Amino acid sequence: MSRQQRWLWLFLVWLALLSTPVLAQSQATTTLRKLSLQDTPKALVDEVWQTVDREFADHSFNNLDWQQVRRDLLAREYTSREDAYQVLRTTLKKLGDPYTRFLTPREYQNLLEQTNGEWIGIGMTLGTNEDTGAPVIVRVFPDSPASGAGLQLKDQLLAVDGQSVAGLSLDAVTQRIRGDKDTTVTLALLRGGSQKLTVTLKRSPIELPVVSAQLKQEGLYKIGYLRLEEFSGKAPAEMRTAIERLKGEGAQGWILDLRGNPGGRVDAAAEITSLLMQQGTIVMATNRNGERETLQADRRAITGLPLVVLVDRGSASASEIVAGALQDNRRARLVGTITFGKGVIQQMNTLSDGSGLNVTIARYQTPAGREIHKKGLVPDVLVPMAEGLRQQLVATDAFAGDADTQYRRAVSELTGQLQPSAPGASTLEAGKSEANPIH
Repeated sequence: MSRQQRWLWLFLVWLALLSTPVLAQSQATTTLRKLSLQDTPKALVDEVWQTVDREFADHSFNNLDWQQVRRDLLAREYTSREDAYQVLRTTLKKLGDPYTRFLTPREYQNLLEQTNGEWIGIGMTLGTNEDTGAPVIVRVFPDSPASGAGLQLKDQLLAVDGQSVAGLSLDAVTQRIRGDKDTTVTLALLRGGSQKLTVTLKRSPIELPVVSAQLKQEGLYKIGYLRLEEFSGKAPAEMRTAIERLKGEGAQGWILDLRGNPGGRVDAAAEITSLLMQQGTIVMATNRNGERETLQADRRAITGLPLVVLVDRGSASASEIVAGALQDNRRARLVGTITFGKGVIQQMNTLSDGSGLNVTIARYQTPAGREIHKKGLVPDVLVPMAEGLRQQLVATDAFAGDADTQYRRAVSELTGQLQPSAPGASTLEAGKSEANPIH
């Protein structure tokens, strides 16, 4: 395995916010096999401690006496694995890093399915009512259990399996709805402020759309609009197909929409960047020992047409890697608002009982050495958007329309770079790119 391949294998990013995360897994961590602890909840607890001790990026462990933490953990008695799970969650919170997290076997399996572009669910996305904060449906996927049951945008969710969701966070509500394939969930909803309805849905495999692509006629120019929902395992192939199709239809430039994209797999981010950028640094990472690794574009770009990238506060993690690489290499201008600011790298470990442990192992920087964590990327062109308008665009899937002010500005930025010429004329010829790489 080459140095770059090893780095990619380790370079895993956890998605904050919506539900989004993760990337790849290391197949096994060291499992404790010592006499009295073997195959007990206490063994799992120490397995987690050992992994954090070995991998966590902060040598000070948030100024904890990490050895004393181990002694305290092993001095406890655990009545069950669930008891150990709860103690582990509490202990990891003390590290002060929201991305170092423990997942139960079920949570971990759900995560891996989503990372691979698969999902078991009912086929809808929840948001919050701007006035009341109540959970409401903001998207229903076609050919899903939710669409089959006639669920509609703006339906308010009241209860899941008979339990009220009042006061719960969206993440907590989502966790209640999730479950195993072919199991059922019963939802109580309110429609139009007065009509109450109850539906029982069977959880099924959901084909989540990853790339939306269309050719937009903007004045004299044909613009290829590419919206990427997340960086799943199938995202690079879908992006390649979309770019090739729109090139064939005469696209003269690109708008890549990463708004609301919470991230995903870093290898997917690297592949997609390499489709758009012929050469240059994609991202740099610094581990707990101060060692820096650099990932380069692989000189296999399939387009060099002018490019603008849309970003907002919901663009996180892998989205920031792509946007930062394209901005620093002067391959694209960014339009929108400051991004989320997640610039730390996690490794996902499969534990001995099938649960998972996500551990922050490094920080990453853009090609120009900019720190992203808790800062975000500042667009070249700042275009604020009212929250009400943003939610309306999400609810009606009306991105890249006349009401989308950020998209309209991106069109203006892009067409300002274009010259009247034969549709589809490419600036990427004979392996050359107009990108100006940073070495």
